[in-house]
Amino acid sequence: MTTPPCGRLIGASLGPGDPGLITRRAWDTLCASAFWTYPVRKHGGESYALDIALRAGVPLPVQHTPLVFPMTHDRAVLQRYWHAGAATVIEQLQCGIDVVFLVEGDASTYSTFGHLARAVMQQAPHIEIETIPGVSSYHAAAARVNLSLADTDDTLAILPAGYGVAEVERMLHDFDTLVLLKVKPLLDDLLLMLERKGLAEHSYFVEKAGAPQERVVREVTSLRGTKVNYLSLLIVHNPHRVKLDMVRGCRKPATKERHELAD
Repeated sequence: MTTPPCGRLIGASLGPGDPGLITRRAWDTLCASAFWTYPVRKHGGESYALDIALRAGVPLPVQHTPLVFPMTHDRAVLQRYWHAGAATVIEQLQCGIDVVFLVEGDASTYSTFGHLARAVMQQAPHIEIETIPGVSSYHAAAARVNLSLADTDDTLAILPAGYGVAEVERMLHDFDTLVLLKVKPLLDDLLLMLERKGLAEHSYFVEKAGAPQERVVREVTSLRGTKVNYLSLLIVHNPHRVKLDMVRGCRKPATKERHELAD
């Protein structure tokens, strides 16, 4: 008896919330005959990625299942869930069925899909894996406020705010624009720092970019003491940064004196 060829694991990026930002490639994948999987934070929980697909008008296929990935920093716990999710996916793939993992935003940027794909490769290295790129939350947020993230030779950094206020402030020396993701736990402290540095008026807050619950705040200091969603970010434009001399189209490394001047 001939064993059917294995299906492919496909990470389908759906953008940050607006179904209109789903790419043609991702749309075709959603409409094909495939087994859908999607992330939830707990058993019985809702999936933000699944909601994007359903709001796009794509019917939920008969073959689908959520994969639980809890909100925790305990790597040992996460690995158990990654490997359990991989086992669920591999069971379908080995039946010759393509499995589509729905991803909010872009599958290559701070995405659970990377962990799932690595776990699948560890358990079944012969499986073919495809990643469909998509619109990230910070690109959608910048477009929403009509802000250019970087011009000409500007520098741009994208990082989780969880690195801490001191690290964010340090990076202002080297970057013209900072995109701070997952700002919820440190929002008040970040706002105080931005106000002290004279950057609050050059900052933008966007929550659930493109979703029906989207919120855009340009007067970011008004958020102090308020609750925000986990899916929120700050874009900080830094017009005060001291530019360095150009060398063959690039900036020279910063010197200690230049850093002190930027202070």
